[in-house]
Amino acid sequence: MNIHEYQAKALLRSYGIPVSDGRVVLKAEDAKTAAGELDGPLWVVKSQIHAGGRGKGKFKEPEAGEKGGVRLARSVGEAAEFARQMLGRTLVTIQTGPAGKQVNRIYIEDGSDIDREFYLAFLIDRATSRISIVASTEGGMSIEDVAHDTPELIHTFTIDPATGLQDFHGRRVAFALGLEGAQVKSCVKIIRDLYRMFTDKDMDMLEINPFCVLKDGTLRLLDAKMAFDGNAMYRHADIVALRDESEEDPKELAASKFDLNYIALDGEIGCMVNGAGLAMATMDIIKLYGAEPANFLDVGGGATKEKVTEAFKIITSDPQVKGILVNIFGGIMRCDIIAEGVIAAVKEVGLKVPLVVRLEGTNVELGKDIIRKSGLNVIAADDLKDGAEKIVKAVRG
Repeated sequence: MNIHEYQAKALLRSYGIPVSDGRVVLKAEDAKTAAGELDGPLWVVKSQIHAGGRGKGKFKEPEAGEKGGVRLARSVGEAAEFARQMLGRTLVTIQTGPAGKQVNRIYIEDGSDIDREFYLAFLIDRATSRISIVASTEGGMSIEDVAHDTPELIHTFTIDPATGLQDFHGRRVAFALGLEGAQVKSCVKIIRDLYRMFTDKDMDMLEINPFCVLKDGTLRLLDAKMAFDGNAMYRHADIVALRDESEEDPKELAASKFDLNYIALDGEIGCMVNGAGLAMATMDIIKLYGAEPANFLDVGGGATKEKVTEAFKIITSDPQVKGILVNIFGGIMRCDIIAEGVIAAVKEVGLKVPLVVRLEGTNVELGKDIIRKSGLNVIAADDLKDGAEKIVKAVRG
């Protein structure tokens, strides 16, 4: 689960971490009042979408102007005008894809007199099962570009869970960034508070870019991106309340409500599979035979008829889908349950594209018999290879 920058800033502020004062704006007519509540004389007007690269992004609509999704204003009036231009427009960045995302929120905050910019992140290191800290002197840049061009400027280390964070970890970050004097002590406190917040809130990722030294020598976090472990949200009602469903793919949102593991992709063949590994293999073999999967969809080992029906409806709601491959290996999942769910879904939403079904495992003959007697135009497959060949041929001719 992701949240907006202004929400992340509020969370940072609640932990005593230094961030700029700011106001969120939902309506253009409120922008002037919001900007007027800040000190100035420089205001930063930021589009709020769940994607990076906003500053270098471009709006689809000419009414939004040629500047990106992050703009510097030198008066309250200019800040309000930038907000008016951006609200309701579609911002395209390197992370949104060509479709872009509509800007429904603007964050206006006080400008900062920056001396140096750094990069800082807390991540889950899957290889070591530890929290990892990443720091670089190259703040304000894409960390992917830094890793590619100057990897020696990225400093990474993990925290032993047996000891937890110690002050020497904060000093290690400070020295890697070239901080001196009182800045080192401030950095140690910031790292300690960030680690506490990261663990308190079950975060997957916390990225600060840039983490700055201001001209007066103080430290400040000027941007923040946070992601949370969705499996832990049952114990964080305050974080769940920050969820912005308008930023999520409608199909993925619908799938989450039925506990389906669904990720939308750009291909033309919809997939319904039980088991993440089998789902990956199904996507791979579709690509092997010359087509592209439209989604990753794992219905899970204990799916019900209703769950399968909803999964099928989500797949068919994607206008890119030109064919569907159902690939089920019935271990815990019974093939007859899958068959009943597919038939129920087809009868409810109709079948306008080719459908190939491969069933194997528990109650496989019963499942095949149910589909055979349904009278539906379903193509049966004997194995995964056969299923992939048949669906690609049906779609591509």
